[in-house]
Amino acid sequence: MRFTFSSLTVALLSSGFAHAADLAAPAPAPVAVVERCKATLSLPAYGGFIKPNPNPSCFTLGGFGDIYVGGAITGYAYTQTNPFPYALPGSTLPTDRGSRVDFTNIQGWVQKADGPFQFYVQAGAYAIPALGFINLSALDQTDLLFTPLPVAFGKFVINDNWSIQGGRMPTLIGTEAPFTFQNFNISRGLLFNQENIINHGVQVNYSDGPWSASVAGTDGFFSGKLSWFTGAITYKLDDNNSFGINGGLNLDRTDVLSRSVRYSFATPLFQQNSGILSINYTYSNGPWTITPYFQYTNVARDFKIGIVEGASTYGGAVLANYAFTDNFALAGRVEYITQTGDRFSGLTSLLYGPGSSALSFTITPTFTFDRYFVRAEYSRVQLYDTVRGDLTAGTIGSGFGRTGNRTSQDRYMIEGGITF
Repeated sequence: MRFTFSSLTVALLSSGFAHAADLAAPAPAPVAVVERCKATLSLPAYGGFIKPNPNPSCFTLGGFGDIYVGGAITGYAYTQTNPFPYALPGSTLPTDRGSRVDFTNIQGWVQKADGPFQFYVQAGAYAIPALGFINLSALDQTDLLFTPLPVAFGKFVINDNWSIQGGRMPTLIGTEAPFTFQNFNISRGLLFNQENIINHGVQVNYSDGPWSASVAGTDGFFSGKLSWFTGAITYKLDDNNSFGINGGLNLDRTDVLSRSVRYSFATPLFQQNSGILSINYTYSNGPWTITPYFQYTNVARDFKIGIVEGASTYGGAVLANYAFTDNFALAGRVEYITQTGDRFSGLTSLLYGPGSSALSFTITPTFTFDRYFVRAEYSRVQLYDTVRGDLTAGTIGSGFGRTGNRTSQDRYMIEGGITF
C-alpha cells in the first residue's frame, strides 16, 4: 500500500488529535485549606477534676485570626465554726461570717491562642476561699483584691521555644491556682495564703522537650510597684512524673503601712516584703494524681517600713485525687505549716502569731456531667501555740473565733456550676 506525504501527515495528525482527546485534562493545583479554631488552649489552667470545654466557642475575625470565648458560672454555700474577730471600729473592711451563700465565679474570658501575637483576658466577679483565712463575699473580694479584670495580658511568640508576655498575669509561684474551678478543692490551702496570686509585670518563657522555664519581673502581691523577681522551672521525667521548683523575692522594699487598710488586704506588709521558695513533684497515672510539695518563706527585719523582727515559715502539703469514673472523683489535701519566733515576745506574724503552727485536712468529692459539676467539701484547721487574748484587758487572741481564742475551725461547703 502506498501513502503520499500528505496522506501520511493527515493520518499522523489525526491520530495525535484523537490521543490527546482521550487524555484527561490536567488536575487543578490543590488549594491550601486553613483549619480554623484548632488551637490548643492552655488558659485558664485547669488542675483538678473539672475539665475545660473540649469544644470552646470560637469565631474568626477577619485579618486577625481565631478568637476563643469561654467562662465559668459557679456558686457555693458554706458554714464554718469560729469565724474570725469582727473588723475594728472605723475599719472600711467587711467582717468574716459564719455562713454564706454566694457566687464563686461569674467570669468570662476571651483569647487568641495561636500565631505570633496572642492575648488572654479574664473578667468578672470571683471569690477565692482559703483555709484559715477571712472569707468575704464575691463582690467584696473582687473589689479588695484584683478588680473585675483579674487577668489581662498580651503575648508575643518568638519561635517554638521562646515567648514573652506582659500585663496582669497569674503568679509563677505555688501549686494551687487562684479560682475554685481550677482546683481539686473548693478552698485554697494554708500554704497558698503565703503566696502571691495575681501580679503585674513582664514574663519570659522557654520550653524545649521535657524542660520548661519562666522568669518574671512583677509587683508581687499586687502592690503596683515592680520590685519582685520570680521564676519557675519544670522537668517532665516521663508521661507520669514531673518535678518543679518556683519562687521569688522582693528586691526592694514596699512601705505598706503608708497606704490604706484596703490596700493591705491584697498587699500584706510581711508577705509583700518576703522571699518564697517552693519545690513540688507530681505523679499522674490512670485514676491517680498526687502532688506533694514543700514551701519556705522568709521576711527580713526592716525598721524603716515597720518590720521590727524577721521571721520564716516552713510548710509541706500533699494533694491527691482519685477518679473512680469519668464523672466522679475524690480529692484530699493534708498540710502543715509553722512559723519561727516566740509567741510571748515575737512581733512579726506570718501565720497565727510568732511561733504558731497549723495543720489542715480537706476532703472533696466531685461529680461532673457534661459541662456541669457539683461537689461538697469538709475541712478542718487545727492551730498550735497561738496567743490567747484577754477581754478584760481589751486584747484579742491570734487564733479563730470572735475573741481570737479558738484553736480550730471546721468548714462545710458545697459548690456547683458550669464551665463553658
